[in-house]
Amino acid sequence: MDTKTSNTPFYEPSGDECELFERAWKNRLPLLIKGPTGCGKTRFVSHMAARLNLPLYTVACHDDLTAADLVGRHLIGDGETIWNDGPLTRAVREGGICYLDEVVEARKDTTVVLHPLADDRRMLPIDRTGELLQAPPSFMLVVSYNPGYQNFLKGMKPSTRQRFVSLTFDFPTAAQEEAVLIGETGIDTMTAKRLVSIAGAFRALRDHDLEEVASTRLLVYAATLIKDGYDPVRACRAALVETLTDDAETAVALNEVVSATFGR
Repeated sequence: MDTKTSNTPFYEPSGDECELFERAWKNRLPLLIKGPTGCGKTRFVSHMAARLNLPLYTVACHDDLTAADLVGRHLIGDGETIWNDGPLTRAVREGGICYLDEVVEARKDTTVVLHPLADDRRMLPIDRTGELLQAPPSFMLVVSYNPGYQNFLKGMKPSTRQRFVSLTFDFPTAAQEEAVLIGETGIDTMTAKRLVSIAGAFRALRDHDLEEVASTRLLVYAATLIKDGYDPVRACRAALVETLTDDAETAVALNEVVSATFGR
């Protein structure tokens, strides 16, 4: 059911991830996506939801996320108590995609609610309404996390992890990343090459001067500013350097890389 249209979010495949996603969806398998921040995980899911013409519910997971935030809760309004579906329940009822971004940030007792949906039962029990929802064939559960942020306390429970088909993302190759910048923002090829070159130099500093490296998302931000007519060096300073570091000496070194790349 590939319905890719002009409204489908741009996405440049780096391998067979689109085929794997479609096969997982067709066979009613949940999908786990691993990869660094800003490498395109969320864009990929949005792209696939549009291609498959499915409603998409995205949840940014965090420490305080509760099962009720996902499933739903009773709310008081107009003198009566009304049940309000959460995003997970809406996705199940509508046969859409529920995407839990950075799922390891959620409490383990919260992610347990996913278990009956992520195995062959494909059911969502709602204790507070007494309902037991059977997920329709088109429903799909997708979760993601950044392995670089994972630690002992925020690891994914094996009992949860082993319910998913897994897919690993990384930053695209230089040629693919140039295609992303051109396709996403419309900048010229030479500017795209310069931005990708800067990203390569910054990524070499990971675990030395930078805790987190330049993501494709930040490159798109820089390219967007440049395409809008903003000075390239200042665009890179705002979208890359100042976002990546608070250390003055590191910022100076990164700005020198940017200036040299743009011949300043």
